Amino acid sequence: MTAALPVSPPARTPTRLAMGRFLRHRLAVVGLILLGTVVLLVLLGPVFAPFKPDDIDLLARNQGPGARHWLGTDQTGRDVFARTVAAGRVSLMVGLFSTLISVAVGTTLGALAGFFGGWVDNVIMRFVDVVMTFPSIIVLLTLAAIIGPGLDKTIVIIGLLGWPLAARLVRAKLLSVRELEFIAAATALGASDRRILLRHALPNVLDVLVVFFSLGVASAILTEAGLSFLGLGVQPPQASWGNLLSTARELTILEAYPWQWMPAGALILITVLATNFLGDGLRDALDPKSRP
Repeated sequence: MTAALPVSPPARTPTRLAMGRFLRHRLAVVGLILLGTVVLLVLLGPVFAPFKPDDIDLLARNQGPGARHWLGTDQTGRDVFARTVAAGRVSLMVGLFSTLISVAVGTTLGALAGFFGGWVDNVIMRFVDVVMTFPSIIVLLTLAAIIGPGLDKTIVIIGLLGWPLAARLVRAKLLSVRELEFIAAATALGASDRRILLRHALPNVLDVLVVFFSLGVASAILTEAGLSFLGLGVQPPQASWGNLLSTARELTILEAYPWQWMPAGALILITVLATNFLGDGLRDALDPKSRP
């Protein structure tokens, strides 16, 4: 009989190591589960909701949660569950697309500054410094008041306010990456600056961008909620978590009809916490200096 050959353990690739670090981060796993649950709720909720978000029933005004209206109704008899689910799609869309704008603008400027250095770096970073000196909340409210409220405008405004941090993070990472040996080897082989930047340098900042994106979505959701609460974001009858919360400005609704605003507030809290936990886990998982 021939002896069985020993089975070698699976190769510990960087992806496997990162996945293992992430799965050992308990809060990150909890965050992923919570965020996945919220996403499924807002995507599949309309399939199970017995009413549409804009259906008005004046005979069912201000009803509490029950078998017919699971989370009660608002002042015009609209179903709170249907509106909260629809509002979730809007708020998550604002968080996603506004953060994509921030990442696109910040990565472009940060990559140019960090890779080329010199006067390019000086010009771009001085512009970033000027932008960051303005109080963000004042700029946000001013732009919202000038441009006007609306879903598309809210996405653009939030997206254009978040890019300076992304630019700084990308620049800092590329300043170290461009000194590595494989960049020098690509340069010696005659590769163009464009090819080196796109094919060799930028892939090494993906870890920074993934963490920024996850945390940026949470920040954008909170910003949208604040704008909509003040009446400068998403406008009724289109629902968002922020403008659902704005109904709590009336003392009567705040005290007597908590079901009209508490579900939106709870989902904002859960989504932001879950996204922050996920971002922390991704940061630790993608850090090559972390313990395997």
